[in-house]
Amino acid sequence: MKRGEVVRGSKTALVTGASTGIGHSYAEQLAELGYNLIVVSRTESKLKELAEELEAKYEVKVTVRAQDLALTDSAEQLYDWCKEQGLTVDVLINNAGMFSFCDMIDTPIERVKRTITLHDITYTVLCQLFGRDMAERGGGYILNMSSFSVWMPFPGLALYSASKSYTKAFSVPFAKEMRKRNVFVTVVCPAGIATDLYGLNKHWQGIGLKLHALSKPSFCARRGLNSLWRKRQCIVPDWWMRLFIPILSILPGFVLNWLRNFTFKWQK
Repeated sequence: MKRGEVVRGSKTALVTGASTGIGHSYAEQLAELGYNLIVVSRTESKLKELAEELEAKYEVKVTVRAQDLALTDSAEQLYDWCKEQGLTVDVLINNAGMFSFCDMIDTPIERVKRTITLHDITYTVLCQLFGRDMAERGGGYILNMSSFSVWMPFPGLALYSASKSYTKAFSVPFAKEMRKRNVFVTVVCPAGIATDLYGLNKHWQGIGLKLHALSKPSFCARRGLNSLWRKRQCIVPDWWMRLFIPILSILPGFVLNWLRNFTFKWQK
């Protein structure tokens, strides 16, 4: 059997942000490995299309849950709903995310609250609730999506990179706590991915892929799951991007000022 593969339909994975991008790829790759799925996002129509596609292709059961996870009680609502439906989660993929590229003082307060709630509060509470159940049953897997931007103190990324820094800072010690309970936690810190998250159209996504500035969602999901099955705590999917981490932390002020001026026209 492939790494991570299970008897078809014997276990269930919950994927948030599953309707598009990396979440879609996580859902498809988990279905291919034999997992029944609970797919969650705000867009019910896309989730239903995904469910029909995966059920027909991989002969697994896909349960749809349309929900906004950027609200303070979202995690409890999702957990309680799973309990009511009699759904047991063996693998939790915390993938739902929102991107913000804007100077902090110009960022709408509502976006600030939603970003921090989604990336930090919702992720943390889902880890706590489902992680406790996994520990009581004797094991499980949790994957949290952070970002390479945690090493990029760049203008315009204050909110996004800080919220994702929390995800990483939480996930690594949480992984150490849960390992002794046979629950394995991995945090994934991808660089640029060719999805709609950043507001790039398909043309620019294609150019980014050709220049290797962006990676395919399927590549990121595959690296993330492989690392999860290998019980690694923190990974950067693009190995070559790891080489830049020491450099990014010591960039001089004039470079950051140039970046600030260069990127200002794209901030929103």
